[in-house]
Amino acid sequence: MTTSQQASSLTVMVVDDSNTIRRSAEIFLTQAGYRVVLAEDGFDALAKINDHHPALVFCDILMPRLDGYQTCALIKKSARFHATPVVMLSSKDGLFDRARGAMVGSSAYLTKPFSKDTLLAAVREHTAPQAGTP
Repeated sequence: MTTSQQASSLTVMVVDDSNTIRRSAEIFLTQAGYRVVLAEDGFDALAKINDHHPALVFCDILMPRLDGYQTCALIKKSARFHATPVVMLSSKDGLFDRARGAMVGSSAYLTKPFSKDTLLAAVREHTAPQAGTP
């Protein structure tokens, strides 16, 4: 299976209250051949995750109503999605934020603004085991 065939079979969810961030991520991911599901906040993400079964979730930390830490924790507590990698997105790059993300089960931490290369590298890194299975 080629890299583009692997990409086209993967769905990636982007959860961010910023339309600009969601749109940028959608463009980068779509150009690379991924299916993209967008969510405006944690509640929106939790409502959509069952329908779309993303292979990876990018989740902003600072969001209204349900923040990224709470959203990640709820995804990880789900029997169905506990193995789904969650990559936290934040404009803050502090040790405390990274540690808190790890405590709720996030797989990685990406600082905003992200580049196309860093976003796609995170997808490849956290979906590689799944991409190699039939």
